Amino acid sequence: MQHLPWQKLDVPTRRHFLTRAAQAALGVSFLPMTSPLAQGASGPGKAKRVVYLFLEGAASHMDTFDPKPGAAEQGGTKAIGTKISGVQFGEHIPLLAASADKLAVVRSMATATAAHDQARYLMRTSYKMIATTRHPSMGAWLQHFRGRSNKELPGAVVVGNSSRHPGAGYLNAAMAPAPVPTASRGLENTKPPKYLTDDQFDKRMRLSSRFDQAFLRHYQDSGVQSYLDFYSEAVSLLKSSDLDAFDINKEDAKVKERYGATPLGQGCLLARRLLEVGINFVEVVSGGWDLHRDIFTTMPNKGGELDQAMTALLEDLEQKGMLEDTLVVLTTEFGRTPKINQNSGRDHHPSAFSSVLAGGGIAGGQVYGKTDKSAIAVDENPVAPEDLNATIAQALNLPLKQEVISPVGRPFKVAHDGTPLPLF
Repeated sequence: MQHLPWQKLDVPTRRHFLTRAAQAALGVSFLPMTSPLAQGASGPGKAKRVVYLFLEGAASHMDTFDPKPGAAEQGGTKAIGTKISGVQFGEHIPLLAASADKLAVVRSMATATAAHDQARYLMRTSYKMIATTRHPSMGAWLQHFRGRSNKELPGAVVVGNSSRHPGAGYLNAAMAPAPVPTASRGLENTKPPKYLTDDQFDKRMRLSSRFDQAFLRHYQDSGVQSYLDFYSEAVSLLKSSDLDAFDINKEDAKVKERYGATPLGQGCLLARRLLEVGINFVEVVSGGWDLHRDIFTTMPNKGGELDQAMTALLEDLEQKGMLEDTLVVLTTEFGRTPKINQNSGRDHHPSAFSSVLAGGGIAGGQVYGKTDKSAIAVDENPVAPEDLNATIAQALNLPLKQEVISPVGRPFKVAHDGTPLPLF
């Protein structure tokens, strides 16, 4: 949007600061059109909120949730028993194995692409990446249909790498997740400039609002309104009494130790804190799973990080009485080859991988789907990314069949044409 001459008075201060604050608070740098709010639908799910754990780089199913003991392809990762009779996990996630009665393990995930960016986009949106449309992620859909629980805070947050996240897509820009690159540092750029007192800051905001509303009356456009909403959302965030939730350093040292001093552990701890103040969708991104070499020396650490963090999260949610209405999802963009390559690693393998769900009305202690004896292909009940997302949507009681029209006039649904899994 081009500024009029009388609006340039405070560009280095008000505009620059609030643009940064809006981007930090809302994760937005574009102005999609806003679709009409839709009515929700009832369903079997009990979930009000979601923690979405994304293992970026493609986690190996054979070394985590779908080992094949005795197969030549299993390599150096041993299989161990779990709380589910007859079901085994990889040896590096013993705590999750002991908590398997809380888990629904989907062993028959499959996708059509082995390219990281395209597969991540498909997993988060249920749609293939195309040039003409940016599709919403599930956190944006949840806000679109249900609104926010805490009006002063973002409705969704991404902890970790969010550089290629689809965000709100074509939905209202205010529904994009707030990016928190590092859990230990929390949400940055939330303090007003030190050279402004609170009264001075409020005065500038009132003046800005008068200018902006005058502009909006002259140029009535949803894109302009979204631009103005950025500032309103950012100011609300700056004044929120719940900002401390973003600071995990306020947790007891023993609690932090239980989650693990790792990005994933800190991210899961932050996610739990954010759920407690009414943020309903928190994605935690864990990188470093693209193990093309030395997988059997790397997996003890990677598996241990996941094991400790996710177990602590599930225990805390259960202890606080939140697991019943919180859906925890663990997934990745595709699997890794059962065949071990010349570098003692596993390569990209979209034909079979695993995801895990817990809480939110999902029945624990079950395994859905099956791969063949070498974990190369799906043998029973294939599950596409859109099916997993349909299951998430059903757990949240979102309307799966309702179409929302994008700014270019195309109809889309929350999980495309996905079918929910019978996990409830």
